[in-house]
Amino acid sequence: MDLGSLSERQKAIYKFIHQFSDKHGYPPTIREIGAAVNINSTSVVNYNLNKLVKEGFISRSKDVSRGIRVVAEDKDTYSNFFNVPMVGQIMAGQPTPHPGDDFGYYYDEESTMPVPRALIGNTDPSEIYALTVSGFSMIDAMINEGDIVVLKRQDVARNGEMVAVWLNERGETTLKRFFDEGDRVRLQPANTTMDPIYVDKGKVEIQGKVLAVLRRVD
Repeated sequence: MDLGSLSERQKAIYKFIHQFSDKHGYPPTIREIGAAVNINSTSVVNYNLNKLVKEGFISRSKDVSRGIRVVAEDKDTYSNFFNVPMVGQIMAGQPTPHPGDDFGYYYDEESTMPVPRALIGNTDPSEIYALTVSGFSMIDAMINEGDIVVLKRQDVARNGEMVAVWLNERGETTLKRFFDEGDRVRLQPANTTMDPIYVDKGKVEIQGKVLAVLRRVD
């Protein structure tokens, strides 16, 4: 495409979006664009992105943080990925209190994780979120500290399913396998050195079922 109608700053932004998307398979965030072209203000980045949209170089979706597309790109490049919100950390050990909203999760709109659609099947993407694991209680299930678990929002679980659980009496969250034992629930770690947690059924809320585990290899 002819970049002659663009300012030097807009050319730099366009080229970065193109290069980043080619390398990663998904587009950059506004903050990543600003850092790459030495613009500290997100409003200035937005202004220049709107210029690129007006000139027909990119398209934007306001519904997601990584909603930038190079118009000339083959749309199939990104069709197999969608952006999952990273909403905080979850303990995979003895549960500990988390500050924040009722569930202790904090959601930064810029914090998303591109996830292959194949990992979630036909699940509605709006029901998917991700958490970073802290702790080692699920190590025998191949979930280590620093891994990312992708979950589907739901408030019920079958025995043996791995779930994110809110312990409302303690104000704590944890990641464990769920077992219904009548009047109580057993939250089972996958670590032979750790004991299960027993909670009265009325004092536990299931927040989501684990669909996938992602690990960044350095």
